[in-house]
Amino acid sequence: MTINQTKIVALVPLRGGSKSIPDKNIKPIAGKPLCAWTLEAATKCSNIEEVYVSTDSDKIAQVVDCLNLSVNIIERPATLATDTASTDSVLLHFAENVEFDSLVTIQATSPLLTNTHLDQAIRQFLDSGVDSMLSAARSKRFFWNEDGTAINYDFRFRPRRQDFRGTLIENGAFYITKRNILVKNECRLGGRIKIFEMPEDTILEIDEPEDWRAVESILVASNR
Repeated sequence: MTINQTKIVALVPLRGGSKSIPDKNIKPIAGKPLCAWTLEAATKCSNIEEVYVSTDSDKIAQVVDCLNLSVNIIERPATLATDTASTDSVLLHFAENVEFDSLVTIQATSPLLTNTHLDQAIRQFLDSGVDSMLSAARSKRFFWNEDGTAINYDFRFRPRRQDFRGTLIENGAFYITKRNILVKNECRLGGRIKIFEMPEDTILEIDEPEDWRAVESILVASNR
């Protein structure tokens, strides 16, 4: 058991299909397969007891095995590996096959995530007694609706950056969910929700080739 006698496990969903960046989850970035960055973070996290990968791809499973990390492979049914299958459906399939009290869902497209972030977030999650948590990063940009109305500031009193709190944006790095919330709501978020704020540069997720180049430059500079 981990802290507070709560079994906490992590799941990294790794689907084989990717149209914008072929073989995205295992493509090398800054010297490692993309998925290696988050899997290393999860396995180094002292508060995560077990780490799993859910995949429909033998190729991905082989790459994960070659990382020599303590990672378990869950075979994902083909029906949960389509372009229209939701991540939440993958989590529910996982819950049917693995026992846990709380689940940390980690997305490989956020390789800037570290084990320190995860350890801090899990401690906050447990100490606060909430039911679910999401990671976010703060943007200090000004957002507008298409109808010409400002979303997060008063344009008549434009604040200086140093005085502007900005807006928290879901960065997709990870989610933490109690089992009963996941099963009851069929959703990774529910009940009392808490936000774990990550550094501003972690707002980047890898969805398009231009994201790849931006994140890779940060990884190289971080010397992880």
